[in-house]
Amino acid sequence: MKYDVIIIGSGLGGLECAHILSNAGMSVLILEQDKQPGGCLQSYRRNGVSFDTGFHYVGGLEEGQSLYAAFRMLGLLRLPWKKLDNDFDRIMIGNCNFSYSQGYENFTESLVRDFYEEREAIKKYVNLLKHTGQQQLDMLNPDIETDTFSSSMFETSAWKYLTDTFHDNLLINVLSATSLKMELRKDSLPLFTFLHGNGSFIESSWRLKGNGTLIADSLIEDIKRNGGNIICSAEVNELVEKDRKIVCAKCSNGEVYEGNIFISNAHPSITSGWIKQSECIRKTYRKRIDSLENTFGMLTVSLIIKPQTLKYFNWNQYIYKNDNVWDFYENNEPVSGILISAGVPENEDGYLHQIDILTPMVWKKCIEWEDTLVGHRGESYKEMKERMAEECIKLAEKAIPGLRYMVEKYYVSTPLTYRDYTSTPQGSAFGIRKDYNSPMTTILSPRTPINNLLLTGQNLILHGIHGVTMTSLFTCSEILGKKYIWNKLN
Repeated sequence: MKYDVIIIGSGLGGLECAHILSNAGMSVLILEQDKQPGGCLQSYRRNGVSFDTGFHYVGGLEEGQSLYAAFRMLGLLRLPWKKLDNDFDRIMIGNCNFSYSQGYENFTESLVRDFYEEREAIKKYVNLLKHTGQQQLDMLNPDIETDTFSSSMFETSAWKYLTDTFHDNLLINVLSATSLKMELRKDSLPLFTFLHGNGSFIESSWRLKGNGTLIADSLIEDIKRNGGNIICSAEVNELVEKDRKIVCAKCSNGEVYEGNIFISNAHPSITSGWIKQSECIRKTYRKRIDSLENTFGMLTVSLIIKPQTLKYFNWNQYIYKNDNVWDFYENNEPVSGILISAGVPENEDGYLHQIDILTPMVWKKCIEWEDTLVGHRGESYKEMKERMAEECIKLAEKAIPGLRYMVEKYYVSTPLTYRDYTSTPQGSAFGIRKDYNSPMTTILSPRTPINNLLLTGQNLILHGIHGVTMTSLFTCSEILGKKYIWNKLN
């Protein structure tokens, strides 16, 4: 059978593209190398407790907010979402405590209370957050002429904007403290990426009553209902080009799948490597794609909590030892910055069963075990994980005293874990590093030099649940047209 569209990779971007295109009446096939679909939406169970791989919370789901229309279109509003407390992100920097409040007005008021002298700058910053959310939707509006990839905010340094706008160094750290959802780098992070990574969560923030697999399962159910097909354990190792088009995908098991259009949810450098011979892709293109740097990965400590010992808290907790939020992770010191995220209890007793502690981990800290595989990394790797886990738990006890005595067991994953399970180069948490110094190089279009090969996923424009969803809309608009996508959203 020859398919209208073959999508490689069943992470969020691949599933969302399959949902949109199958709903438009196209025959769609997803090829997934893993034994189960979902990518970083997958969950796993240990000791009867479910843990998320990469999903923790999402923003902008109320009517009129930045993700509402897209999630309605994708059928994801029907899932059991739980809105977080009004003070949804709570921050400790040294011995100082702050919080982010839901809603732009509440967010502004809470910051002005703590930093009254900066009130006018805070108001301007919040207006910029609002504008960024609207601008993302305008990129899909066929009646508005916008260039997705040349926004001046992509060419502006986030760090320079913050230091030029605000005089109080502590306020700059507070405004950046919840940005463990991205890679903070003074020398590269674009202002647009920084604003996008914060804006939707301030609109409103939500957890799932369950795990990220619910998102994947919902999309898959609709895809199959629309006639789409998903094949797992189908590892693509070649895309065959003929007459300047991709004609088929070859898998390592010998199977060959023919299609008219191909979408890769894999890393662009991996995608480029699948094309052995090409009239369209030049060496300079391959070299440019291969040279792009990746964002850091994360170390995650997944804790199983003893029964009836820790009450559920309906917010996220960020903790930093010092006011160096932008570069603490580059130091060779004990862990000094973390995010604590609680899983909504599966029963109604109000007590936590599991929490995740996350901290950035740069690839150079993994180099020693770069050539190893899961389960075969040796004692030194195990010792490193145990040491960093203990450092994370110790820091978490600033907000949850006695936490270590509440822990029944814990599991640790590193960028190496993500690399081996998801084939993400260097276990990158947020895809290719965006750089305001060279936005046209690091912010990628869904289009490639081959007309019927498109890209999607976090490596292109934006990362995270919100960013990948918007990127999927951009990818599908290349096939269906902006007008079709815009009408569906509205």
